[in-house]
Amino acid sequence: MQPPLDAHLGDKTSRGPPRKAVIYRASMRNQSWPLFFAVLASGDVAWTSARRYLILSWPIADGPFLVIGSWYVVVMSDQATMSTDPEDLPFGCEPAAGTVLVVDPQPTYEPIPGGLANMEPGPVMGALLSSINVSEVSGHDQVVVLGAHDRMASHHAAGRYRAMAAVHTTMLDFDGYPQRWEDAANSASAEVRAALHLTRRASDNELALALTLHRRLPLLAEMLETGSLDIRRASTIDSATIHLTDARAQAVVDEIAGVASELTTGQLRARIQKLCIDVDPDDAQDRYERSVADRRIVMEATESGTANLLGMDLPPDTAAAIRRFIHSTAMSLHVKGESRTMDQLRADVYMDLLQGIVPTGCEESSQSTAGVEIVCNLATLTELADHPGELSGYGPVVADIVRQVARRQQDSDWRYTIVDDTGQPLHVGTTSRRPTPTQKRRIHARYRTCVFPGCRMPSIVCDIDHSVAVADGGETCDCNLAPLCRHDHCIKHANGWTYKLLPANRIQWTSPLGHTYTNPPNRAPP
Repeated sequence: MQPPLDAHLGDKTSRGPPRKAVIYRASMRNQSWPLFFAVLASGDVAWTSARRYLILSWPIADGPFLVIGSWYVVVMSDQATMSTDPEDLPFGCEPAAGTVLVVDPQPTYEPIPGGLANMEPGPVMGALLSSINVSEVSGHDQVVVLGAHDRMASHHAAGRYRAMAAVHTTMLDFDGYPQRWEDAANSASAEVRAALHLTRRASDNELALALTLHRRLPLLAEMLETGSLDIRRASTIDSATIHLTDARAQAVVDEIAGVASELTTGQLRARIQKLCIDVDPDDAQDRYERSVADRRIVMEATESGTANLLGMDLPPDTAAAIRRFIHSTAMSLHVKGESRTMDQLRADVYMDLLQGIVPTGCEESSQSTAGVEIVCNLATLTELADHPGELSGYGPVVADIVRQVARRQQDSDWRYTIVDDTGQPLHVGTTSRRPTPTQKRRIHARYRTCVFPGCRMPSIVCDIDHSVAVADGGETCDCNLAPLCRHDHCIKHANGWTYKLLPANRIQWTSPLGHTYTNPPNRAPP
């Protein structure tokens, strides 16, 4: 009696760790996943599917093949072992009691060439990759093969751009007549466009990248050739350094080359932007000012019939503050029962504000100016250097933006981090403009009244003023705080009065006309 299906009884030996079994693969009717069986040293047959590895023992009842429902399984001895979960069996089939076999047959995997993970791309690796059927290797090795193909793609891309650059070189002295650089570029771009069926813009862009790789930034071409950099990252580096001189662009590439392959394109662009500001801060400031001068509003139609309203070339600190304000306003509207998503709420707040409408239900607290988080070093903040800073949610910004943001946040708490020479944090703290309740009690006890000459307003109802403003480097500490009534507080800031704290809790005031007045210590209300 022949089995009613095709059975492939090969003699392939398992390619995994040595086992005391020969692994075969059988085709089964009405089954969508592969089934393997092993002929054990004892002559028994152990079955296993690619999905299950539970070993159960079955007696054989019907001769050379085992019938389970409508499935026919070829066997080669009087006893077979089926590896399946009982829940997977057809209705009405119950496994007989048996013992679990020691041997655990696994699906067979083809090996991959040794050292493929670290092999440099080239003809040898190309030939090896062409011989690999990726569906027959293990999941671990599939990832190794993927990485090898990616390096080969970079290698071939390097050759592609090298050929484009060669076409341009040929056009520079075509038929013995020297050509201008621009004329040669136009001729070469036309050849590339026709040969590769590209648009004119695409061929111009491709040729420009080819010339960058092989003339302006040759290190990128070398990295592509060896597979240590892919074309996406090479394009990112090219576009992010296009505004620099060749020498400065090469310095940036030298700096970033060691880590470029480990960064995403977004991380790479942000790192390069910061390096570009470092190598030429004046150019960065000029480009920023020119772009801000070109700020504009653009409306564009979408394919779905909606519209995008874009603010272009806005100052990044202002844009970040606006976005945070819109978000905080939307958060105040996101109450129980609100059916709109946060994206919809932010969009509605955006449209309402631009139309002069106060969003309905918006809490008053959300109308305050939102703070913006910046990261910079102290030398930049104090105008002793022009190193770039970072704007949270945006990326690197020029030093002038850092200082503008800092000046506008005099009413905000400041968080600071002290780092060592390698950038590792040594200490983290917070500087607040507002004194703590404990500090207020100490100030009230030390100064019983407003400290302006002649004022008798009790300190308990006064403002707590900084003798040296926070914006000018003053700290929120007892040695820099004193009570001023609201009237005299305004007089101080609006009319140019200044004071300094002296020993024994005395206060020395200086008037706008240059007169000085010293209050006696520990004044008490009459």
